Amino acid sequence: MINREDMLALTRRMTVKRTSITRIAGGYMDIDGFIDGTFNTSFLKLNPVEQEKNLALAKKVPFAKTNKNLKEYKFSDDQRNPDSMWKLLMGMRACGLKNDALMETFYEIIGEHYQADEDYAIYVFHDRYDIPAKGLDHIRQGESERMYEYILCVICPLSGEYEPGEPECGFLFPAFVDGGAAMNYVDIYQEDEEYPHEELLELLGVERKKLWQKHTSQEKK
Repeated sequence: MINREDMLALTRRMTVKRTSITRIAGGYMDIDGFIDGTFNTSFLKLNPVEQEKNLALAKKVPFAKTNKNLKEYKFSDDQRNPDSMWKLLMGMRACGLKNDALMETFYEIIGEHYQADEDYAIYVFHDRYDIPAKGLDHIRQGESERMYEYILCVICPLSGEYEPGEPECGFLFPAFVDGGAAMNYVDIYQEDEEYPHEELLELLGVERKKLWQKHTSQEKK
């Protein structure tokens, strides 16, 4: 289960003045899943208007309704082999999105699986969040003791030329649990919990227990 307070702690950081996001990368995909263009840049090189616009996209994931539109999934031991998506995500996280070859592989995998009704964009953010030290009364005590390094991805339909609309789905990896990184878990966001992009779970390779129960129960009727 996802702790709502953990997600709100991340969300509160997603402002132009407070953000610690280091980098943003993305791919523009046509309806058939082929790459139509890519970008990869330092987040701080964006002007404030662009930062605000992109933070609004990223914020959709941690600010979503926890355990409803945003759910936690586990990578099993078999799903963490050298050729797995988990291994690719670990590499993307470790390089801070700076390896273009890894990023292009990621876009291609999504393109092979994602079911789109129109052209879409894949946006990926890298962040290093210094977790503030707090006492038992939850009052901040000073310097941070730990750092949570993560990547966040959103997939958005394109409205106009390279202009992303509202994210339809996305994920946060590794999951943020008890004030730290849960390396074997991922939090997956679905804008429409009744009709989710289940292929996102398939391409990530996570366990499918309790998979969007409301949608499943409706199909059985």
